[in-house]
Amino acid sequence: MDLKQLWQTTLSEIELQISRPNFLTWFKNSCLIDNKDGEIKIGLASNFAKEWIENKYHKIIFEILKNQDDSVRKIEYVVIGNNNFLIKNIPAEDENKQMSFPELKIDPESGLHPRYTIDSFIVGSSNELAYAAASAVIKNIGKKYNPFFVYGGTGLGKTHLIQGLGNEIKKTYKNKVKVKYVHSEKFVNEVVNAIRNKRMEDVKNKYRSIDVLIIDDIQFIGGKERSEEEFFHTFNVLYENNKQIIISSDRAPAAIPTLHERLRSRFEGGMAADITYPDYEMRMAIVKTKLANLGGNLPDNLCEIIALKVQRNIREIEGILNKVLFYREIKGVELQPKNVEEIINNVIQQSHKKITANQIIQSVANYFEIAVDDIIGHSRRKRTIEPRQVSIFLLREMLGMSYPDIGEKIGKRDHTTIIHSYEKIANEINKNHPLNQKIILLKELINESST
Repeated sequence: MDLKQLWQTTLSEIELQISRPNFLTWFKNSCLIDNKDGEIKIGLASNFAKEWIENKYHKIIFEILKNQDDSVRKIEYVVIGNNNFLIKNIPAEDENKQMSFPELKIDPESGLHPRYTIDSFIVGSSNELAYAAASAVIKNIGKKYNPFFVYGGTGLGKTHLIQGLGNEIKKTYKNKVKVKYVHSEKFVNEVVNAIRNKRMEDVKNKYRSIDVLIIDDIQFIGGKERSEEEFFHTFNVLYENNKQIIISSDRAPAAIPTLHERLRSRFEGGMAADITYPDYEMRMAIVKTKLANLGGNLPDNLCEIIALKVQRNIREIEGILNKVLFYREIKGVELQPKNVEEIINNVIQQSHKKITANQIIQSVANYFEIAVDDIIGHSRRKRTIEPRQVSIFLLREMLGMSYPDIGEKIGKRDHTTIIHSYEKIANEINKNHPLNQKIILLKELINESST
């Protein structure tokens, strides 16, 4: 089996299941070293990456590889540094091509990826308003639709549009306009590190001296007080100097509950455009375009199956196409509709596994490094009280469970006790910054554990 193709297909599916910043952080410079007798060997750049991936992503990696090769039974992670990796069965002349991994060629100055262009953004009824506004921004930087706020569900093309907008601005103005793209997670990390190292001036200078600021997934900044404050002041400086601000989110400004009111009002003062689910014709165009980008082809009837079945997440289409093309090559036979439907169902099921009450309680126990029995038991030790109350809050918030049902799940407790615990966390969450951070991180961990 071709190691290069197997690993690139695996990476494509991993990217569907975790956030892009995490994907770039942990899987950059990774490679598949060997696949022998069902034992996979994966090379990683550092001990830190090895430990993190083993603990956090092993289950995802194993399931994806097992789906593609039934003989896989064991995965070993090894550290081989950042040097050129020696991949068995790949000719020497192909090594540089293999390790360049074009998906990771991000411009270090702007943070933009060259794969995202306005020309390759497929326009339909679900995104034509956002596209039209983006086109107007290019012609009138900082003067029309400022800020430009794009929102919509996961995998609908928000990142493609805002990065494509940034690349088009660079191209149109021949790099005379300074563009910077950053994911909100990275912005928050920079603020945290700057506070720790007493270098906040560096962050101020970095983000207040640019002409176009593009920030992705702004909802993650909500509730992080120092980061919100710094972004608020940066926003004001850029806005007052007619610099363009472009923002994306998974929801409208008014629907981000943890966002400070003064930031929300700034966002609502510009142009807000939503991207909704694409119709059949648009999905068919996306299938055809992505096939062309992958250098593959499929009969129209198989393309139609994919366009009909995948209705909500455009990002899933590319993963499905990768898997369909890989399946055809490995099996060496013509694909039948039932084969494509099975692949689609497997991918969609993996992407939409439901969160359960047990997952939430287990995730909280893991986070606080205690046993599940400590949470559902009746110990009144201080170290068990907060995890128990947080579990109750998350069961109510994430699953909408009734107080009696939560009481039954958490050690058969009276519903009045459950109400008290829930309200305690709900009242403190906006005043207690460390608690807010715990809740946000736990929600992310729980969502990732369900994939």
